[in-house]
Amino acid sequence: MGADTLEERLERLARVRLACLPTPLCDAPRLSEELGVPIWLKRDDLTGIGLGGTKVRALELILGDGLARGCDVLVTGSGPHSNWSMLAALSARRCEMASVLCFYGNRPSDETGNLRLVQGFTGATVRFSGDLARTSVDALIEEVAAELEGRSHRPLVLPRGGAVALGSVGFYLGAREIREQADRVGLQAPGVWLATGSCGTQAGVVLATATGELDRVVGVSVSRPVAECAKRVHDLATAASGLLQLPAPDLGSVDVRDGWIGPGYGISSDEGQAAAALVARTEGVLLDPCFGAKAMAALVESVRTGQEKGPVVFLVSGGAPTLFAKDIAL
Repeated sequence: MGADTLEERLERLARVRLACLPTPLCDAPRLSEELGVPIWLKRDDLTGIGLGGTKVRALELILGDGLARGCDVLVTGSGPHSNWSMLAALSARRCEMASVLCFYGNRPSDETGNLRLVQGFTGATVRFSGDLARTSVDALIEEVAAELEGRSHRPLVLPRGGAVALGSVGFYLGAREIREQADRVGLQAPGVWLATGSCGTQAGVVLATATGELDRVVGVSVSRPVAECAKRVHDLATAASGLLQLPAPDLGSVDVRDGWIGPGYGISSDEGQAAAALVARTEGVLLDPCFGAKAMAALVESVRTGQEKGPVVFLVSGGAPTLFAKDIAL
């Protein structure tokens, strides 16, 4: 009997169908005319859970695996306006799984944005670390998981942003989707641009460059030093390649751009606001201020300085509820 194929290995993965796939790959003619290079928008803000987001791709595999292992409560965390946490809680609810969300900082007196949606619609239990350091969430996640195990639960424990190898496999599938759609419309060798935070998304898309399915991927850091991002992307992509028995990318092939975090993680920047306004004015598409807007600002600068020649596929990764958070300046 011969070796199994990639398609057979993918088929064996436990998966729950959550997203409306494929998401559209849309030409952006007015934005392209404004910038002078062909730009397409990969609309992962239309995945169909909550107000959309690319993280649903990861959750299909993560929750599928958790359910197969008998897990009964999801435990994860991030910042209080995290789209990851909202999508994780909504997806868990869809799978009849409870969830506990751990956030850094203190509970705000006026709950807006994702935090309001999480508590109003998912039934998730929300815990705060009492510490403004983002890393304080990590210890709280482990503490909550231990409490649940002590009460005979089987928690599905996920790090901030859900950055695990299995989740990156979901993003690899998204990268294959981009390749298929690009081929269909005759889009030759596009560069894929995206925001990079917890690094799992870029890791999955980078894996598609190692297999020759995509040519180049540019991540724009919105939270971490570039060297840390590049290593995390490489490590996650390597782990995901092992799950699928695919070649791993070289560390040197991981392209992460610096200088676009602005005032800080989770805080909008002037450049991001200008880029988001440009996309809204030309294409009627909303970018979230803390991720997509900053990545678009980097792309705009790269095009205007002649570094990026196109064609480009820009990943609209979701995060719309952040637009309604009162403590994020727009």
